[in-house]
Amino acid sequence: MLEKILTETGGAVEVLTGGLATTVQDYPGRRGYWHVGVPPSGPMDSLAFRLGNRLLDNQEGAAGLEVTLLGPTLQFDHASEVCLAGADCGALIDGRPLAPYLPTQIVRGQTLKLERVRGPGVRAYILFAGGVEVPPYLGSRSTFTLGRFGGLSGRTLATGDLLHLARARPGRRDACTLPVACHPALTHEWRVRVLYGPHGAPDFFTAEDIEEILTATWTVHHHSNRTGVRLMGPKPRWARRDGGDAGLHPSNIHDTPYVVGAIDFTGDMPIILGPDGPSLGGFVCPFVVIAADLWKLGQLAPGDAVRLECVDELAAAHAEQAQDAFVARGGVPREARRIRLRRDGGAILEALQAKGKQPKTVYRRQGDANILIEYGEMVLDLALRLRVHALMLEVERLDLPGIIDVTPGVRSLQVHVDPRVLPLRQLLRTLQDAEDRIGELEHFEIPSRVVWLPLSFADPAVGETIARYMASVRADAPWCPDNIEFIRRINGLASVEEVRRIVFEARYLVLGLGDVYLGAPVAVPLDPRHRLVTTKYNPARTWTPPNVVGIGGAYLCIYGMEGPGGYQLFGRTVQVWNSQGGTGDFREDQPWLLRFFDQIRFFPVTHAELVDWREEFPLGRRRLRIETESFCFSEYQRFLREERSSIEAFQAARQQAFNSERDAWAARNELSGR
Repeated sequence: MLEKILTETGGAVEVLTGGLATTVQDYPGRRGYWHVGVPPSGPMDSLAFRLGNRLLDNQEGAAGLEVTLLGPTLQFDHASEVCLAGADCGALIDGRPLAPYLPTQIVRGQTLKLERVRGPGVRAYILFAGGVEVPPYLGSRSTFTLGRFGGLSGRTLATGDLLHLARARPGRRDACTLPVACHPALTHEWRVRVLYGPHGAPDFFTAEDIEEILTATWTVHHHSNRTGVRLMGPKPRWARRDGGDAGLHPSNIHDTPYVVGAIDFTGDMPIILGPDGPSLGGFVCPFVVIAADLWKLGQLAPGDAVRLECVDELAAAHAEQAQDAFVARGGVPREARRIRLRRDGGAILEALQAKGKQPKTVYRRQGDANILIEYGEMVLDLALRLRVHALMLEVERLDLPGIIDVTPGVRSLQVHVDPRVLPLRQLLRTLQDAEDRIGELEHFEIPSRVVWLPLSFADPAVGETIARYMASVRADAPWCPDNIEFIRRINGLASVEEVRRIVFEARYLVLGLGDVYLGAPVAVPLDPRHRLVTTKYNPARTWTPPNVVGIGGAYLCIYGMEGPGGYQLFGRTVQVWNSQGGTGDFREDQPWLLRFFDQIRFFPVTHAELVDWREEFPLGRRRLRIETESFCFSEYQRFLREERSSIEAFQAARQQAFNSERDAWAARNELSGR
């Protein structure tokens, strides 16, 4: 039977050793799910990956293997053809050296061994004629290990695995080679080109900050991976005192969609977001790596030096076109022209002033494939979120060619396109024209489920997370060793029991999904008297367990999976994402639990009870209480008017405590970064 399977496919490869972190990836990865926190994944060095597939005459999207630092040992049960790409890893076929970018025939029984990556660079790729054959998940074969899906059951290769290969396409041309002079240049001193925006000077950073970011030599931190590359270097001075109700640190903003390649200041430390990075978050991003240089993120090694060079839109487009031509035809890649961009307002493409009931609208540059639309002032206003939703519906109705993702934030909407199909300037005009069609939203009404979730307040997972942070990142942070006590203090509450009372009384309206991955909600209490305001970790955590619950700024988040994070934690609940789907409260085609404008309510359980819930809920053995209502904006506004005096009194007391904490931070030099 196995022989029949191998004959009908392209054979199989047995994994003798899996290496350090070897995964199945395809290009361009998983698209269309950014709005619910599913990253694209795919090869981190997409240039090497695409070149390897082209040299084998594969389809560009054929799946292959990504190797990090230490490679696997593979034995072939069938004749095949392979091509290595990326960093040098001392590859051997039955003890004979194998050069990169050179398609090579392998006969049945031969062994391919990849040793430690010698550097420069940290990642190598193994491409096979026909590609690796694994079941696609959400439209891609790429592995997302943090989410535990894609590739081989969402994990790295292990001894004993069997990789099935697809048949090489019939009638393909002969494989070719890539001259050494044309190999992508790897180094320990990198120049990475960026576009200015979406957040710049003078509203977030000072002009001196922006100049220093571009003139500094940054060092790659050892805590770097596929989610993001951390950089060490100068700290910003910042152009504002704090983030207001988005958080205490001036890097904090209301949750906004991110892009792969964004230079995300999580506090004072920049992180270049990678292909497994988050889709939504509450930190400013002054620059985005251009598409043609994203491949370099996959080869940045701890200790490498990085210089950022700001270019204009034409230079970025020219670089991408040159790279596409190089991949398609080979030859020496052309160098894109290097143009420095004036930074006086360059992060903003256009701005429309408020008129009537239409708020101010700002169109921000977000790399070379996205526009970020922001409404109103930098305050928490549900009217702005409703307008974001109305614009999202209008963009979906237009069904424009070239649209990849449409992702809402709290007061922003990100439109991600293929600029080769839909140029950004054309998209900008379309978005501006759409504003007049949105209309009035005073009587906006939308279905709103009330979803009751079990919550273990002060769960042991919270303490473990803080302890790890103190041991590996920062021990002297103002929110350590007790996040709940910090929440109490910064909000001026009399006791931790008051924090608990508010958490269980509140109705949290879901404004976004994918806040730190996989259907994780960013939600805000409907009653302003339940809005506890905190700051986010600075620097951010490198590890957070799945389904812990926290507050950042005025927003609540349930972490969808294990990963980084910055919210102040107070408990843990059940899964909001189920990769299996089709069980209990999860639909077969929709592995995320919550929807935009759902209302989250918590009910208390003990840690032991939550353990049972977490075991049985994904299997459909326990069901949630879910009630169907609607959210009517006019009725909500009437509630705010009726409770105005009580709300203002609560907000004044909270602001006084917030200011006291801010002043204490300033006295300890927590805010200046200097």
